[in-house]
Amino acid sequence: MSREIYTHCHYCASLCGVAVEVNDTGRDIVDIRPDRENPFSWGDFCRKGKAAAGMRNHPQRITTPMRRVGDRYVPATYEEAIADIAERMNRIIERHGADAVGSYHGNPLGHNFGDSNLHSGLLAAIGTGNRFWVGSLDQNSLHVVQEEMFGCELMSVPTDIDACECFLLIGMDPAVSKFGWIEVIPNGWNRVLAARDRGADLIVVDPRVTSTTREARTHVLVRPGEDWAFLLALIRIIVDEGWNRAPEAVPVNGLDEFFALVREADLDALSARCGVPMPQLRDVAERFAKANTAACVTHTGLAHSGTGTVGEWLSQLLNLITNRMDMPGGKRYERGFVDLPKAWAMMAPKSKHRSRLRDLPTVAGFHTVAEMADEILTPGPGQIRAMLICSGNPVVSGPDGDTLDRALSELDLLVAVDIVQRESHRHAHWLIPGTHWLEREGLHLAFGSIMDQPFAQYARRAVAPPEGVREEWRFFVDLALKMKRPLFGIRGVNAIVRASRALAKLPGLKKFEFGPAWFEWLMVTAGRRVKLRDIKARPHGHLYDRKRYGDLARSLRTPSRKIECAPPALMDECRRLLSLPPPACDPDYPFVLLSRRNRESMNSWMNENAQLFQQHRGNQADLHADDMQTLGLEDGDRVRVRSAVGEIELTVTTGNGGLPGIVTIPHGWGSRVFDARTPGRFSQWGTNRNRLVDNRAIDPLSQTPLLNMTRVRIERLDATAGADDAGTQAASQGVSEGALRTVAAA
Repeated sequence: MSREIYTHCHYCASLCGVAVEVNDTGRDIVDIRPDRENPFSWGDFCRKGKAAAGMRNHPQRITTPMRRVGDRYVPATYEEAIADIAERMNRIIERHGADAVGSYHGNPLGHNFGDSNLHSGLLAAIGTGNRFWVGSLDQNSLHVVQEEMFGCELMSVPTDIDACECFLLIGMDPAVSKFGWIEVIPNGWNRVLAARDRGADLIVVDPRVTSTTREARTHVLVRPGEDWAFLLALIRIIVDEGWNRAPEAVPVNGLDEFFALVREADLDALSARCGVPMPQLRDVAERFAKANTAACVTHTGLAHSGTGTVGEWLSQLLNLITNRMDMPGGKRYERGFVDLPKAWAMMAPKSKHRSRLRDLPTVAGFHTVAEMADEILTPGPGQIRAMLICSGNPVVSGPDGDTLDRALSELDLLVAVDIVQRESHRHAHWLIPGTHWLEREGLHLAFGSIMDQPFAQYARRAVAPPEGVREEWRFFVDLALKMKRPLFGIRGVNAIVRASRALAKLPGLKKFEFGPAWFEWLMVTAGRRVKLRDIKARPHGHLYDRKRYGDLARSLRTPSRKIECAPPALMDECRRLLSLPPPACDPDYPFVLLSRRNRESMNSWMNENAQLFQQHRGNQADLHADDMQTLGLEDGDRVRVRSAVGEIELTVTTGNGGLPGIVTIPHGWGSRVFDARTPGRFSQWGTNRNRLVDNRAIDPLSQTPLLNMTRVRIERLDATAGADDAGTQAASQGVSEGALRTVAAA
């Protein structure tokens, strides 16, 4: 007899409730379906969650630690792996200092609180400040603005969709990529459409024509990278016309200084800069300002532009000056079941570490991936000589992957923790098995404050990991113990861990062993809003309170205890942008590279799932019809796309409209997945478009690389030209899933 386990998907911030059917042995997944009894998210379910067992059962899955010996990997025990890694890391630290050990982690680790928390505990034990994370590639602008305005880098204000009567969506395509970003809004896009059908206004700002723009009442074609100018123009019009309203729910500071900056801006110049005619600017400004309720929402398209931090700040101020902050139908702060700003201040005080070469500060405790390669390759004190990569693929996710790949090849020690060996792990000295979310349990303590309702769900383990595979947090703790360095950098913690393990060996005391459960109990109890046992008692999730407004004012952590409207760094950067001439076309690189997501993919870590892709598997370049004609291209032709730092080859197709001069290529493709048991063999689909992105061109405030604003040129290839590799060739030709081949490594 099969049985059902109720949990939630961990792939993205929608956190869809799922019912996992497990066979009678308890080891195999029969089916994954939406949990229709989940009161929060059952209406949101996609193929990625449906096909989760395909990743769990990946044919190249790593199920034991593997040591690199020459050009091959050989199995080893955890004890052997931990002993060797500990000895080598300690030696590097003793010779070169703690910063000689670096780390990088991706979304799968970040979506599991237990693993990410104890990963941080290991890094604190090591003492390194060279910590990098995937968030620096898309969400740093939001964290910078949250810190400057609210006093905490983790204070999101989710969109109050169901009460909203005017949506202004910028840099997002939720019809494909879901609504959530740093907000958990399950079924968000369908709820927006339902609001539109009830009469809500829907305005979408995007230089492209997308599935989302087709549903909008108004599609604003904005020039790439100039969203900030569009937002500043709206604010100027609203202020000039007297349509602004004093915020009712939150105290503010510096609004007069901000308004003075707004009046410095020339409206005609802003209109010319963003490419939006004055009549349309006035129309959008009036509709937004005069709507009963409204919300301006920005996502990754804005963040990837190089001006994303100023744009994010202006979007928050647009909401603020029209009284949409922590008000029904606007942007609303959810207190959550953990007081996250308070917990963040206590457990993760702001890092004072600055990068060695560019002297940049951390954002949310981490440095930008754009600095990783240089920090490894450049000799001198503090040079990174060892890296721990956990559930991440920065060679594909980050900029200038060729340089980063070369850097990783020169490390004295590279340890990769993941389900499979990906592109960023090909030089690893040790491969450590990862676990799948179907094999874990726990409560994500940080997600409660980014949900659009007071909701909590304890994720239950559906099946056990492969025999002998340890959860990642155990590996991190064991490594700190073996290195004899105090977990979290706190003396005495290691002794507590060992004592708890000894106690747990006694009959009936297993639950007292140190692990993520300790933090779950402590932080939920300290939150004083719901009991952990009540969360666990509801397998379909727990709506523990009614939605309420007004918590943002009580939670602000700025010195003034007010929202800071005119932070000096943001004011100065906005003035700098205003002083610059509009970007001119570069005749050598006449196209702007933009990104998008395929519906069935998720960044760089799911494209190898054989169960996902029903039709085309890979990525291609989309060009405006006018540009296709000018270049003499037809759908299916192969092209070379060049930038100042790299080049790629892939097929081209005619886009669906929008502005000319743009080439759109989905990100996250081109990673090789290696068979660690068979040297020289890998599978690959698509092309890594981030090879075109310069790792030195970044947003000066968020440090986000310009994944959406790289200048490129396009050259037609002879029809007989080969693809970059057999995997790319197979994808570009639309070969069926059954034709996936393994090819020899270059």
